[in-house]
Amino acid sequence: MSFSELTPASPLVLIGAGKMGGALLAGWLAGGLDPKAVIVIDPGPPPETAELMARHGVTHRTTPPDGITARVLLLAVKPQMMGAALPAVRALVGPGTVTVSIAAGTTVATIEEALGGAVVRAMPNTPAQVGRGATGLFANEVTTDADRVLVEALLGAVGITGWVESETLIDAVTAMSGSGPAYVFLLAEALTEAGIKAGLPAELAARFARQTVSGSGELLQQSPLPPETLRKNVTSPNGTTAAALHVLMADDGLQPLLDRAVAAAKQRAEELAG
Repeated sequence: MSFSELTPASPLVLIGAGKMGGALLAGWLAGGLDPKAVIVIDPGPPPETAELMARHGVTHRTTPPDGITARVLLLAVKPQMMGAALPAVRALVGPGTVTVSIAAGTTVATIEEALGGAVVRAMPNTPAQVGRGATGLFANEVTTDADRVLVEALLGAVGITGWVESETLIDAVTAMSGSGPAYVFLLAEALTEAGIKAGLPAELAARFARQTVSGSGELLQQSPLPPETLRKNVTSPNGTTAAALHVLMADDGLQPLLDRAVAAAKQRAEELAG
């Protein structure tokens, strides 16, 4: 990846250094971004992010600086804080700035109205904290090819990226991969509980459920085979796994349940977007 466009004179300005903002910053620095080419604006970053900034010599300010035009302005604040944040950062936006928002529910139109120029909505997920994120991207019409390449490099520093051609599809990304880690963590919780009900000690059930979920995810990551083939490879005819899958793959099993869950999340994302 190349961050050569980002310089102290044309910096990346990160607004918000919470969990996601901090994860992005760590990914950029690990990917070779010049620490002098990034400015972090946050009145109270978490201790681990403050330590990261101090260690690398990243400029940290509590309020937006004067006289700076950002090459990339990345908004990593909570959606409910966007109303106050947008007017405060208006002076950082110039003709060559691309604004990137990772706030769920804040539309491109809202950001265009407040800041103008090139705008990209991004929806990463929490595995970005370990470099395994999945980020959906949507750009407005004035976003240039160079903007897209740079934004893709920045979000690609913490995982994979993919562009969608309609902003409404960001709601689908939010519902599937944005909220998806919670579904997987719930699976680990439910598997633990099922193990306990089957007679396993609670500590052992929790440890085995965690390893089963994380290990299966790593196998899925490393294998070239599709999930369907990996599932079939575990399933002996008329065996124990087949008996369990008969329940999970029934007409009222896992697929319709996930369909309803993702649909509910997508509907809520649409409501937040207004």
